[in-house]
Amino acid sequence: MSEATRPAKRKRVNVRRPDVMTLVQEEVEKHYHSPIVEKLRERGGSLTIGKTTIRLAEQFGFCYGVERAIDLAYASRRVFPDQRIFLIGEIIHNPEVNRQLTDMNIISLPWKDLTKEYDDLIEEDVVIVPAFGAPTSFTEKIEQQGCHIIDTTCGDVMKVWRRVRTYAKTGVTSFIHGKRGHEETRATASRATGNDGKGHYLIVLTLEETEYVCNFIRNGGDSSEFLSKFDKAVSEDFDPTVHLREIGVANQTTMLKSETEEIQRRIRQAITDRDGSSENFQMFDTICGATQERQDALFDMLNKPMDLLLVVGGYNSSNTTHLVEIGNENLPTYFIREASCLESLETVVHFDIEKGVETSAPNVLLGFDNEGATIGITAGASCPANLIEETIVRVLALRGISRETIEKT
Repeated sequence: MSEATRPAKRKRVNVRRPDVMTLVQEEVEKHYHSPIVEKLRERGGSLTIGKTTIRLAEQFGFCYGVERAIDLAYASRRVFPDQRIFLIGEIIHNPEVNRQLTDMNIISLPWKDLTKEYDDLIEEDVVIVPAFGAPTSFTEKIEQQGCHIIDTTCGDVMKVWRRVRTYAKTGVTSFIHGKRGHEETRATASRATGNDGKGHYLIVLTLEETEYVCNFIRNGGDSSEFLSKFDKAVSEDFDPTVHLREIGVANQTTMLKSETEEIQRRIRQAITDRDGSSENFQMFDTICGATQERQDALFDMLNKPMDLLLVVGGYNSSNTTHLVEIGNENLPTYFIREASCLESLETVVHFDIEKGVETSAPNVLLGFDNEGATIGITAGASCPANLIEETIVRVLALRGISRETIEKT
């Protein structure tokens, strides 16, 4: 490689200076802290006023990885007050947080393709890699442009990267349970090809897709049909007759753990049926700890009587969507972006995860007026506490209870 084409040395910047982080903490606290949420935490997550009870899950909202990513983004603007700062896509999947960064003049770059905007980056520019990480082609491009890089990639995501790189080194195909178009899964898949680009991966989302793969493992099949079914979900030159011989399971860190475990069980069994043993199967539990804590906390909360559940967060948040799935199996559940979605006692605007659209549900709260209501609230790891507070306040306001009463109770 000539000097002209050699990538510039990665310019990592330490923005976590004590003087900077003190100011950042004050700013983040101002934007996202909630005294009402803290009050409910101290009371075991329950608040009853009159005939209305609000119940919070024991674990919800921002996780450490999200807090770290936000802190680094805020710190970037303080360390580089006069330079252009860019962000690959969104820092996390929450509209409120991304709006705050936009207000700080942090510019979002396209995350699906390397567009002209990346060619226009210069050495003085700062580029933030989001909590999901980014595909290697993106990070290599930024390095070539010589930009300052602020990498906020979650540590749990990087654990998955290390695992799939190990699979690639040993000739094992990475079987990735995840959403093929999700930022994190795309970043993981780019590492699954290994440093030499010769590794392979297959991305599978559903149990139905998994069963198709299992049938191919046991019985073989039409390779062309297989590749058509998993278009854009396999590595280059993927051959199912070759690359399903040895499989190592990994996953997008925010998937539903029970589903990942079932996928692992089915793939292991298919390989055992074919080979007589599970020697050609590997797995590694890569579900994010915070994701699992929030799922477990919701299961615990569902053991107590509730009339309905509100799940607060960005509609494109994977870990939040799985909380909605859990809720839907047990009681009326509404996936809301923010408190304004609670339009009235009669109408809630929510996201229908089956149809993939925002819609309205009638008579959600109205029917409980005479009997009282117990309303559960939880949120994914990317939802700030202030949005949860606003939801609590809105629910109680619709039932005739003021913020002042909440604060005094």
